Amino acid sequence: MHMTAKNLQELLDQTGDTVGMLRNSQIGTYIYPVVPSEFTNWRREQKAWRETAVLFDQSHHMYNTWISGPDALKLISDTGINSVANFPVNMAKQFVPVSPEGGVIGDGILFHLSEDEYVFVGRAPVANWLEFQGSKGYDVEVRNDPRSSSRPYGKAVSRDVWRFQIQGPNAWPVIEKLHGGDLEQLKFFRMSEMNIGGEKVRTLRHGMAGAPGLEIWGPYESYEKVRDTILEAGAEFGLEPCGSRAYSSNTLESGWIPSPLPAIYTADELREYREWLPANGYEATNALAGSFVSDKIEDYYLNPWELGYGSFVKFDHDFIGREALEAIDPATQRRKVTLAWNDEDLTKVLGGIVAPAPGYQVFDLPNANYGSSNFDSVIDADGTVVGASLFTGYSANERKGLSLATVDPNVPVGAEVRVVWGEPDGGSGKSNVEPHEQFAVRAVVSPAPYAETARTEYHGGWRSAAAS
Repeated sequence: MHMTAKNLQELLDQTGDTVGMLRNSQIGTYIYPVVPSEFTNWRREQKAWRETAVLFDQSHHMYNTWISGPDALKLISDTGINSVANFPVNMAKQFVPVSPEGGVIGDGILFHLSEDEYVFVGRAPVANWLEFQGSKGYDVEVRNDPRSSSRPYGKAVSRDVWRFQIQGPNAWPVIEKLHGGDLEQLKFFRMSEMNIGGEKVRTLRHGMAGAPGLEIWGPYESYEKVRDTILEAGAEFGLEPCGSRAYSSNTLESGWIPSPLPAIYTADELREYREWLPANGYEATNALAGSFVSDKIEDYYLNPWELGYGSFVKFDHDFIGREALEAIDPATQRRKVTLAWNDEDLTKVLGGIVAPAPGYQVFDLPNANYGSSNFDSVIDADGTVVGASLFTGYSANERKGLSLATVDPNVPVGAEVRVVWGEPDGGSGKSNVEPHEQFAVRAVVSPAPYAETARTEYHGGWRSAAAS
């Protein structure tokens, strides 16, 4: 019988099997809390961001990490692969920290709010990392505002700020109507402010599928007033509120991989960090799912190039993990792609719920992921693993099953590969896995963000070319 572990390190020492612990996590499905699952239906909500306009409510599922003080920028520079040489007030960056071994810990958006004041918005692993590193002798205050409770059971929920996005081809007319006049379309990831219903709100220029949109935020007290005002103003432009069910699938079209496994489980110099992390936090319960199984947790780490963040890596500053990244040759790394799943094969997988038992691992719609960090083997015709499929679902806009993946550099766009759907040996002990058999789904390698690609090659070609 184990003593109750007091922190993540003790838990890892007691279990002695990090992969097994995370693959059999009992946490259940990753929840996007508080926001209703659907307002109309998830297909209509998906189509709104492509055809009219959508209101995404991001107020509840992310951490806000407020960083202020004279050393705020130094902390950011010391922990991020990003350059901060050009980071004025009212600019945002997609911030990516890595471990001393070079594996990505996570990513999210870092906003420069005012002189010496920033906020990071994203998942727990980066929020925890910033809070811990900030306690190491920096003249800085780091305050974490954790995400809302996954299951509030009717209890009141409160945040520091509400956070919305207005996106889609009709987003800008909605925004200008709300503002009561012309609003300058700032450069991407630049910040400003606007008026909504008499409230002054901060804005970040953002966009999906090429259409300009805004992320907006303000004090939580004005949440309902601002939301109602936006929905009322947007009605004539076809603006739809997006529920939590469709929300997480928008990334399949935009090409961002939300949940890499935080690469913090192994480096000796992170032992103190693991002793600081709780035994029941994200890093301890984060469910690892999918057909790729290794007994080494390092095989699940992803470097910036594999996730499409290679262009953010700047060696103009010293940062944790710099040496490890300097040793990597980007040309040899896997790269991010979208995999377009074969319609016939996806139909078979979906039909698994009425096939004789055991059937296949359930493919939930529109977000099919059954772990917090997902790793399905991508194989070629010979069964050789050539990549990992990391986020899977369905787009009503494309009428396609899609997954975001990272593949070997020799796998060209247009190649047909297979995604092994489901776990080996009938499945792990996760609470949302029932006994099932695996299915190798054909898929065509396509760009990320997704653009339809016809299959160009089938048999030899790209496999033999790599060897020569």
